Amino acid sequence: MSRNESGNEALPDSLTGALSDFLHYLSAERRHSPHTSQGYQRDLIRLMHWAMRQSPPVDQWEKLTVADVRRYAATLNRDGLSGRSIARALSAIRRFYDYLIREYRVRTNPALDVRAPKSGRRLPVAADADQLGHLLDARPEDPLEVRDLAIFELFYSSGLRLSEMTGLDLRHLDLAGGEVRVLGKGNRERVLPVGRKAAGALRQWLALRPALAGAGETALFVSQRGQRLSARSVQQRLSRWGQHRGADQHLHPHLLRHSFASHLLESSGDLRAVQELLGHADIATTQVYTHLDFQHLARVYDAAHPRAKRRKAMVSGQGHVDGDSL
Repeated sequence: MSRNESGNEALPDSLTGALSDFLHYLSAERRHSPHTSQGYQRDLIRLMHWAMRQSPPVDQWEKLTVADVRRYAATLNRDGLSGRSIARALSAIRRFYDYLIREYRVRTNPALDVRAPKSGRRLPVAADADQLGHLLDARPEDPLEVRDLAIFELFYSSGLRLSEMTGLDLRHLDLAGGEVRVLGKGNRERVLPVGRKAAGALRQWLALRPALAGAGETALFVSQRGQRLSARSVQQRLSRWGQHRGADQHLHPHLLRHSFASHLLESSGDLRAVQELLGHADIATTQVYTHLDFQHLARVYDAAHPRAKRRKAMVSGQGHVDGDSL
């Protein structure tokens, strides 16, 4: 088969003709932008090149089957495309075949029930402990910054979610006992320790709160107007704190919660304790959340499991390990 100028195998008219008609339909009838049409074109040209490399080649659109589309999605996954990119490619195929069905060129849509693999959960990288300590040690300049520092210290001290933080009332805080009671997902209540730094920042805020809080307001953290502080305000104030103090990364509530979990896990290695503190019903959520890798799990296993210890002793005593012990 001849090659085109780009070095790729030339595509048959039986495939490219229908694509040209589809792109004209998108621009002339659907009024899609050139950028959108180019996206469809890229996705479908990639599919055509893949189809022509199959044995036998899929050289007509009506020959493409559901199994072919599933194998194509698997190929994109192996090539390193994200779940979102694969979903976009499958969407382009579905849209194209909807057009072909409308034009009576094919009878069925082979991509209709094919779904892309789920993308991995994207979580923030934990902040450096020393840099985070430097940011939290900065001196507040006014009563609102005293409040902000108390919020940020509590995020990092106790690993609260944003909704849990803004939902706190005065009655939930027990500084004498060093505890805070929060209501998490699924209305599950948990009691969390409050660290020394956070307790100190909270005491400073509580001394100033009466001058800001409206009459009868029960919220622990209030706005300048004396009402419960909103989640959006907390996000904005934390971002502002980081910008004014030269943070290397964007500061936001989830970063502090994630840093709390990661730093605690690094120091203790106690996954179950971190799970309880975070309020996760399933420990698998905690494993993903804290970015546990296999090497860390292997070190815990080697240090704790009696059979692992025994194997290490055998290795040091005999100088080798037979195949059955691996």
